[in-house]
Amino acid sequence: MALIAAGFLAASCQQLEQLAQEKPQAVTPQITESVLRERAAEQLAAGIAQYNSGDFDSAVKSLTGSLEHGMLSKTDQSRARKYLAFSHCVSNREAQCRDEFRKAFEINSDFSLTAAEDGHPIWGPIYRNVRTQLITEREAAVRKPLIPLAKAEQMLSDGVVKYDAGDYPAARTLLEGALREGLRGKEDQVKALKHLAFSLCLEGKYPQCRAEFVKIYDVDAKFDLTPAEAGHPSWTRTFAAARAQALKALQEKEQKEAREKGKGPPPTAGVPPKK
Repeated sequence: MALIAAGFLAASCQQLEQLAQEKPQAVTPQITESVLRERAAEQLAAGIAQYNSGDFDSAVKSLTGSLEHGMLSKTDQSRARKYLAFSHCVSNREAQCRDEFRKAFEINSDFSLTAAEDGHPIWGPIYRNVRTQLITEREAAVRKPLIPLAKAEQMLSDGVVKYDAGDYPAARTLLEGALREGLRGKEDQVKALKHLAFSLCLEGKYPQCRAEFVKIYDVDAKFDLTPAEAGHPSWTRTFAAARAQALKALQEKEQKEAREKGKGPPPTAGVPPKK
């Protein structure tokens, strides 16, 4: 009986083993490109929402995750990098902020901040400094050979770098020095005066800012700011007033010259005037 019972037990074990082997295995869901693309888009949207709500650490995690899938377009990649830079900057992580701005430029050559974003006191100077460095590097790569700048032009270049870094007093000193030294090119003169005006406006010195804007029209009567520059809140009104003042002065000057030209020189005695 004991042998029969043992036989039944062994047979039962074999049947259970067979049933376990025959049980269908759980099917692992397939992860397709469309699924990854959707996840990346969802994490990007979540990261931006978290940034806007002030949850910067969560925003960094979500935005980083959206990039790790490798499915975002170049425009969305640079957008994610932008909000990563913002999150790092407001969290006092300047090195990471600078690095994300640089990656945004490298990914998307058309990357730029809006006028309002550019004017932000925390990340605006860092963004402009990174942009200037990249422009300088690209120009240096194609320059054959490198020709040392004249003193005035070097002071202009250094002044713009200081401006982009947010050191406006130092920028003004260098730009004023460049103008005193004598910039040869008309474009360089306008560039120096424009950044000098920007620096003064950003320091709240609006009358001096306006005066520098007016001076530009003595160099280039057709001068105007780019749309991004014109929309900056620190100098929009000041520039508009300076432009109106300068154009009015130019118009009056042209009218005066036309009147004087119309009079002509007095005729010589004994010689009839020419018809």
